[in-house]
Amino acid sequence: MSETHALPEYHDESGLYEIRIKGHLNNRWADWFEGLTITWEDNGDTLLTGPVVDQAALHGLLKRVRDLGMPLVSVSPVEPGPTTTRGTGQADQSDVK
Repeated sequence: MSETHALPEYHDESGLYEIRIKGHLNNRWADWFEGLTITWEDNGDTLLTGPVVDQAALHGLLKRVRDLGMPLVSVSPVEPGPTTTRGTGQADQSDVK
């Protein structure tokens, strides 16, 4: 009575992710999250959106969010497409609160 288990398929761990945190992240942290677009939402959340090469890099980003002391709201993979770029990472006068 032996069981056969199929090996899991290889999954490419790289991709685009959206990390939502509670509160507006100060622009001085943009260098710390290099490569990610920072978008300030009207509801007070900040979205960090961009490419993540693998799970280790994702965990590294989440450690940085933790180190900021800002509450993590969600982490979501994002399908590539024209709607993935939500902001330039640059604040204009309407973004400063």
